[in-house]
Amino acid sequence: MASESGDDQQLKLYSYWRSTCSFRVRIALNLKGLKYEYKAVNLLKGEQFSPEFTKLNPIGYVPVLVDGDIVVADSFAILIYLEDKYPQHPLLPQDLQKKAINYQAANIVSSSIQPLQNLAILKYIEEKVSPEEKLEWAKVHIGKGFAALEELLNNYAGRYATGDEVFLADLFLAPQLYAAIGRFHVDMAQFPLLARLHEAYSKIPEFLDALPENQPDAPSS
Repeated sequence: MASESGDDQQLKLYSYWRSTCSFRVRIALNLKGLKYEYKAVNLLKGEQFSPEFTKLNPIGYVPVLVDGDIVVADSFAILIYLEDKYPQHPLLPQDLQKKAINYQAANIVSSSIQPLQNLAILKYIEEKVSPEEKLEWAKVHIGKGFAALEELLNNYAGRYATGDEVFLADLFLAPQLYAAIGRFHVDMAQFPLLARLHEAYSKIPEFLDALPENQPDAPSS
């Protein structure tokens, strides 16, 4: 659904190919069938701190969504905005208990896992402690979050995180699982439910299209 150019009315997503936060939003846009212009922001080159970008998001994080005159930063805020404006393929169930579980699972990823493995944190640990320690740091905090998710979802999971339909929790889990396995080499043997969900996500076209390596700014090799 992404393109590298578009008209002024098209949705624009400022994204970085490897960002799990951007990955979440790409999945949502795909599920809702929304076309968007992909605006690459190279985090390694510090483009997120440029005057142009910080005008859109003062804290200098991706993703940012531009919808006409509306600018929304932060993946959670973007997903709720998309849910409110574009109701096709709902990201939240009607059942209040399941809706709460979706919020809780999403928040475990967005608050208790992802911030502790982001680029700035890992770079700081690499410089202040050691390159080896940054990987262990990430694995410890991912493991803690995964253990909580494994227990939380045990009574709710079906084909996906909270039943047989894809909802908000899945949009947060899929990118985190992808990064944990491929980038941080987390042993998933201790997380059988999450490992099964990871396998299920690998068969959904909208998830596959949103994969980091399928983005316009992904390295060619």
